[in-house]
Amino acid sequence: MQINDCVAVLTGAGSGIGRAVALALASRSCHLAIADINEEGLAETARQARAMGVRVSEHKLDVASREQVAALPQAVIAEHGQVDLLINNAGVALGGHFHQVSEADFDWLMAINFEAVVRMTRAFLPFLQERPAARIVNVSSLFGLVTPAGQTAYCASKFAVRGFSNALRLELQDTSVGVTVVHPGGVATSIATSARVSADVAPEEVERNRKQAQKLLRMPPERAAEIIVAAIERDKPRVLVGNDARILSWLERLLPVNYWRLFPALAKPAAPSNNRP
Repeated sequence: MQINDCVAVLTGAGSGIGRAVALALASRSCHLAIADINEEGLAETARQARAMGVRVSEHKLDVASREQVAALPQAVIAEHGQVDLLINNAGVALGGHFHQVSEADFDWLMAINFEAVVRMTRAFLPFLQERPAARIVNVSSLFGLVTPAGQTAYCASKFAVRGFSNALRLELQDTSVGVTVVHPGGVATSIATSARVSADVAPEEVERNRKQAQKLLRMPPERAAEIIVAAIERDKPRVLVGNDARILSWLERLLPVNYWRLFPALAKPAAPSNNRP
């Protein structure tokens, strides 16, 4: 896919991988419609992208809102006249084992990480199908490939993104719209420190888990973005970002049930909660 002079819609563009992808696209002369719930972060991404000479529109967006997602395509078309690339990147994390996580928090995560991907795809697909070459890029996770303890909600959402993307790719294979699913490994973003944590998780457990997660987040977002954008240019259906993603993907295929025996700390069950009988 030749992305120069294309128009990309990108969610979660206010920080982390989203900002880095936006700037990687801008460096290739791709115009941007960037969206995020964080207006301050969104404005900074827009400022940096505009400095590269591309056209940028900013859209404050809560991806969990049906109404806001439904209204976004017309706002983008009014600004840019077309959409060639949809990148569903927005996502959140939730700390706690299944018995510690409330139904409301579980639903909150699913609405942002998975249901928003479906709604954004439904909203923009008709416009993408009008283009001679277009692509949908859905950001899953390393935890859309493997399943550590303490990540039931996050894994459920990211496996759902993976399954949705793979089935959608087959449905669109004879059209002008391609589908790419991205599985980033440990990218150095704020997702661990900004994760919502259940009130039933003890403070010392929260701190221990965050420190453990931060140790695994090593790849600079800019490097991850270059891998993702290069994969878009090559029309790749799946992207594994980082050696950790590649190694664990291979281990999961080799030992689909028992691979966590090699990583006992990550498969460790939660200690009993002080707030539950």
